[in-house]
Amino acid sequence: MTDKKFEALNVPPDALERGGVEILRASVVDGAVSIALRRAFDDPFTWGVLLVDLAHHAARIYATETDFSEEEALAEITAGIQAELDDPSDHGSTSAIN
Repeated sequence: MTDKKFEALNVPPDALERGGVEILRASVVDGAVSIALRRAFDDPFTWGVLLVDLAHHAARIYATETDFSEEEALAEITAGIQAELDDPSDHGSTSAIN
C-alpha cells in the first residue's frame, strides 16, 4: 500500500503578517484539477481580474523555471484559456461547502 501525501503550499508571508481569507485552493489529483473556492467578491468581474493576475504570476514562474520567456508563457496560458472557453472540458461539480 502506498502512502498518499498532499503537498500543500505555504501561506503567503504577507497573509501571515496581516491576516486574510483564503479564496482559492487548486490541486492536481490523479491528473485532474480539484478546486475549493469561496465567492469572496461582490462583483464577478473581480474574478476576471484575479484570473489574469494568476496568469501573470504563473507566466513569471515559467520564465524562472523553464526556457519559456514570461511573454511566451503568458501567450500559451492565454491560448489555453481561450481554448477552454471555446470548447469546455469537464466542468466537474461545484458546491459551497467549506
